Amino acid sequence: MGAGLIIGKQIIIMFIILALGVICNLKGLITKDGTKTLSVIELNIVNPVLIFMSYQTDYEPALLKGLMWAFLLSAISFAAAIPLSMLFVPKKSRYSVIQRFSIIYSNCGFMGIPLINNIYGSKGVLYLTAYITLFNLLVWTHGYIMMKGQKDFSTLIKAVLSPSVIATVLGFVFYITNIRLPEIPHNAMEYISNMNTPLAMLIAGATVAQTNILKAFKGIEMYRVCAGKLIIVPAVTFALVWLTPAPDVVKMVVTIAAGCPVATTGTMFAITMDRHPQKCSEFFAVTTVLSGLTLPLLTMVCDKLI
Repeated sequence: MGAGLIIGKQIIIMFIILALGVICNLKGLITKDGTKTLSVIELNIVNPVLIFMSYQTDYEPALLKGLMWAFLLSAISFAAAIPLSMLFVPKKSRYSVIQRFSIIYSNCGFMGIPLINNIYGSKGVLYLTAYITLFNLLVWTHGYIMMKGQKDFSTLIKAVLSPSVIATVLGFVFYITNIRLPEIPHNAMEYISNMNTPLAMLIAGATVAQTNILKAFKGIEMYRVCAGKLIIVPAVTFALVWLTPAPDVVKMVVTIAAGCPVATTGTMFAITMDRHPQKCSEFFAVTTVLSGLTLPLLTMVCDKLI
């Protein structure tokens, strides 16, 4: 019940900001071109700063073993999600690329951090950073190339050298070496990182305003993405990590992260690459609403099994 209330509050917060994005689009304050510009800012400035700042916390050697387990289990989760998305979504299916992307990559930051923090505290959040780290490394390499539709070497290099991947590597190095920013630059970076959620929601809302959500349910794509993202991937993830001798908290953190709704990064990729952004927004909006039911159930069932 506690988990349900926490998730419910996050969904309400998310949709209040998203609704403001819808209004801004309808009033002409955020145009289609404006949405694309804001997405570039979000992906190349705000998101990398958030990633880096997530590692600006005290290093504790005692937690390093659990963190290493978190990296391993997160890798297992993604290793399962990628082929599952390919099996679940036929190559010739309409919007096959964005369906597969939506099933693999979750909104593990906004939805995962407050939920896990309230259930497992700061230790759980630290373990979640392992999943978020792999998410960012993969979404900016595998996910970026998949959405771009190009597999040449130059595209891979561009993805590896993306701001978010660089921020992930630098952040981890700073964490391990216990390097902390001075107060003034630290506070400045915190202000920028705090823009992540509201800016992402405004962008998603402005994009949703350009779509017809009701029509989204007329195709099998929506049902396929909802089932894959909210049920199949987290269920398979839990079955795999349950077999390992990792700490129970790490198992739960990775399972919850895998069961979060579709990532907003997909919508922003779709906007900047002109890859069906409206359909990506529909996947994001519907899975976010349904996660209010699936995430509490997932948390309670897996907790009892462990």
